[in-house]
Amino acid sequence: MKQPLINLVDITKSYDGDIVLDQLNLEIYENQFVTLLGPSGCGKTTTLRIIGGFETPDAGKVIFDGQDITHVPPHKRALNTVFQKYALFTHMNIGENIAFGLKIKGKSKAYIQDKIKYALKLVNLEGFEKRMPDSLSGGQQQRIAIARAIVNEPKVLLLDEPLGALDLKLRQDMQYELIRLKNELGITFIYVTHDQEEALTMSDNIVVMNQGYIQQMGTPEKIYNEPENAFVADFIGESNIIDGVMIKDRLVEILGAKFACVDEGFGNNRPVDVVIRPEDVDLVKPGEGTLEGVVTHIIFKGVHYEMEVMAGGFEWLVHSTDMFPVGTKVSIHVDPFDIQIMNKPESEDEEAVGVNE
Repeated sequence: MKQPLINLVDITKSYDGDIVLDQLNLEIYENQFVTLLGPSGCGKTTTLRIIGGFETPDAGKVIFDGQDITHVPPHKRALNTVFQKYALFTHMNIGENIAFGLKIKGKSKAYIQDKIKYALKLVNLEGFEKRMPDSLSGGQQQRIAIARAIVNEPKVLLLDEPLGALDLKLRQDMQYELIRLKNELGITFIYVTHDQEEALTMSDNIVVMNQGYIQQMGTPEKIYNEPENAFVADFIGESNIIDGVMIKDRLVEILGAKFACVDEGFGNNRPVDVVIRPEDVDLVKPGEGTLEGVVTHIIFKGVHYEMEVMAGGFEWLVHSTDMFPVGTKVSIHVDPFDIQIMNKPESEDEEAVGVNE
């Protein structure tokens, strides 16, 4: 069986008595683009800093390529970090910035020149060697920071919210750049963000974190379509999260109406959380669906209309390319496959812990 490139084993970390990570276990495999995603204070940056060697865990081990590197300093690890603040040396030109790590390693001038050209070509900034950092835009500076990291040929590139300071259009361009770089270089990317769309766009695997625990890990499709608890469903995209009762396998009662679903194994007459994405709610003519309602609010979003529909005493969020004016009577239909059933957490603690229980 394939060994993970990075294995975090029972990592615990606290600051001033506050536990930030609590016995965290995480495996990352070679040539993956893994995103650590979660709200502020969930422990994602601390996890990245522990992998990079900038923080030491209170307990647990960091295994890299089969070796315990828990106490190995950052500069001796086969990885490089790109921070949100680009941290370019303002008194050096771009070529000198990129060459910095290679000079420390004592590489030859010819080797360094080749590497500078190669790195600038990779980030689409050929011919920028002599420019100074302050003459570049934010997006260009960020690309130089990435070039400086990749010339050292790290096995892993750690990226801590590197696109956070860029405007939306530039951020989207850089997302595609990073995916291209990862595919061309064949190195492992570990990326920290609180931006769900960014995580869904770029990742092979997403690790959703909250309050120091991993809530769910999986492909973007799995995380979006099959959230394991209400926190994940609510954090990744918009959702209708409704109290329901699992009457029996493949039949759930929502707001007094019975909906067919595909979930099994929840028992009979059990309270559950039901998650239905706004784009999976079909509005049909009155009487043709499962639950009757009325449109109370509408906003045009460009690609679709966002509507609120009061049905069964619940305000449903609906995304549709069809427009139903406010006041229109409608009926709600949801395909069985688009209804996600989840166990209700038994306590507040379990709500935070999610899948780590």
